Parts: sequence; structure tokens; C-alpha cells
Amino acid sequence: MSALWAWIVLAAVVAACVIVVEAGRRVLAGRLSARWPAAGNAARRCAAPAFVFAVVVSVSGAMPYEHLWDGGEKAVSHALRIAAIGATTWLVLRIIYAFTDPPLHRLMEVGGDRNRRARRTRTQMLLLRRIGAALLIVLAVGAALFTFPAVRAIGAGVLASAGILGVVVGIAAKPAVGNLLAGLQLAFGDALRLDDVVVADGEWGRVEELTLSYVVVRLWDDRRMIFPVSYFTEQPFENWTRYSTRLYGSVELAVDWSVPLDELRESLHAYLREHPLWDGRDWALQVTDVLPNGLVKLRAVMTAADSGTTWDLRCDVREHLVTYVRTHHPDALPRFRTGPDGHVPGGPGEGTAGDGDGAGPNSDGRVHIVKPR
Repeated sequence: MSALWAWIVLAAVVAACVIVVEAGRRVLAGRLSARWPAAGNAARRCAAPAFVFAVVVSVSGAMPYEHLWDGGEKAVSHALRIAAIGATTWLVLRIIYAFTDPPLHRLMEVGGDRNRRARRTRTQMLLLRRIGAALLIVLAVGAALFTFPAVRAIGAGVLASAGILGVVVGIAAKPAVGNLLAGLQLAFGDALRLDDVVVADGEWGRVEELTLSYVVVRLWDDRRMIFPVSYFTEQPFENWTRYSTRLYGSVELAVDWSVPLDELRESLHAYLREHPLWDGRDWALQVTDVLPNGLVKLRAVMTAADSGTTWDLRCDVREHLVTYVRTHHPDALPRFRTGPDGHVPGGPGEGTAGDGDGAGPNSDGRVHIVKPR
């Protein structure tokens, strides 16, 4: 009868602990969540590990070891000790994530001039959270292993013979720890943040994920390129949004010398004033070079709020300039000039007139102009 009563007491203790946890979950998810949404999020994320923790702790405290089989007390006690370590680690991790999720979500919604600082803070918080989770898991695994006498004896011998410093140096030499240190350098050195626009290995994209071992860059066509963290500390890369998301964009055209520059400037300015993607900061249209074949190179410069907007604005401006020159000044379209000997005046090897298209010198030796087909 005493054995039956001991098991009844165990069941009652477990049930009482589960009821207490359920009551706390209902309070957090019900009344308090209306006033503090973070409380409801914490209740949802921590419910499962809290129940497991309550059951393991209550069973460990109320277990009638004296009524177990021969040798069962040691085995069950050891198993419950390992289960308690695992449940505690799971619960602590969920609590950390529950309390750090709300500020991380708020940082994602920050825009304007504070966006850069918000992305930097979010990157650092995520890396610190991952480092903390990794360290906690390593400590939990170590604590579980050290519950075995044989492992404890081996660990003590290693620490006594090699010393803690030698173990730390040996671990730090491994690539995994090298990537960890590189991730910390990126996060706290402010060289790279989440949602930064970068050009790495010739590819343009946004930093989508930054972990302790790799960086995920989402390319413009929705492909993902995975880089080791050490790449961004050892190789040069472009960061278009380190200080600001605003960028300058440029469009280059090669046109004939006869193009009316003042009229083209007025047309470009009028087009930009009406364009919703232009942020109004700056614009220009300049002749940047004189090319062979009697052409000049024009460069139109304009500003926009971010890299994606700059790309779209550049494409629109390029289409506008091409259409305007073709419609209003067709004589300013690129043309190829040849001399009496058939060579381009820019020098040898820079092009000759084609056969069969009417190109070449006139009978009197004058230079004539050939429009491309």
C-alpha cells in the first residue's frame, strides 16, 4: 500500500506542476497580452519547454526511488538529471528568443534616416543571440556528458595535462571559430549589416541572412549566393548602403556632335521633375568624352532613394533620352565617318567601312557619312 501511495503522490505532484504552468500560460496569453503583446509571444514560445521542465523537475523531486527495481535508482536518477539539463536549456533558449523577438521586429520597421542604425543594431542582436544560444548548447552538452563518471575522468585528465590555454588555442585555430570571430568583426565593425546592398564576387544583391559561419546574399533574380563569413573580411566587396541608401545613378549615350545639348538638358530636367522615382537632390547632363567616328559621349546623372529605385530610374531615363533624340533630332543619332582610304580617322584598327552598304569615298575624294542600318 505504501508503494501505491508513493506513486499516487508522484502523479499528484506532476499534475499540480502542470496545472500551475497552464495557469501561468493562460494569464500571460490572456489578460497580460492585451496590455503587453510581448507577454503573449513569450507564453506561446515558452509553453512547450515549460511543460517539459515542470514534468521533469516534479518527477525528479517526487520519484519513489526506493520502490524501483534493483539498480533502477541510479539509472533513473541519471536519466532524469540529463533530462533536466535538456529541459532547462530548451526553456532558457525559448525565453531568450521570446524577449528578443519584439525589439528585432520593431527594428525591421524603422525607416528613413534611422534605418542604417536600426539594421546595424539588428545585425548585432541576431549575432549575439546566436552566439549565446551556441554557447548555452555547448555548456548543456558538456554538463550532460560530465554526468558520466568515465567522461568526467577523461575531461579532468585533459585539462590537467594540456591546460585550459592549450585547449582554447587549439579550438581557435579551427575554421569554425575563425568564422565566428569574422562574424563578430563584421557585426561590430559595421562593415556589413542585414539588408545591405552589396556587390560580392561580381554579383549584386542584398544581405538576407548573416550567421556565425556564412552570409546569404539574395541576388536580383531571387537566387541565393552563400559566402563564408571570412570572405567579407578577407576579400574586397562593395557596400552600397553602409552610410546611406541614397545613390547616384548614371546613363551614358554616344551621339553625334550635332546634338543640341541645351535642349537635351531641358528635356531631361523636365522629365526628372515629373518622375516619381527622382528624389530631387541632384541631376546633370555632361559631355564626358570625344570618341572616334565624330561621336561624343554624354553622361546623365540623377539621384534616387535606394539601389532598386536608382536602377529603375536609370532605365527610364535611358529610354527617354533615346526616344527624344530619335524623335526630335534624328540627325544626332550615331553615324560612322570614314576617310578617302576607308579608315576611321581615330587611328588604325578602329574600324573600316563595310562592303555592300554604300560606304566609302566619293569619286572626288570627299569624306561622306554612312548611317548604320
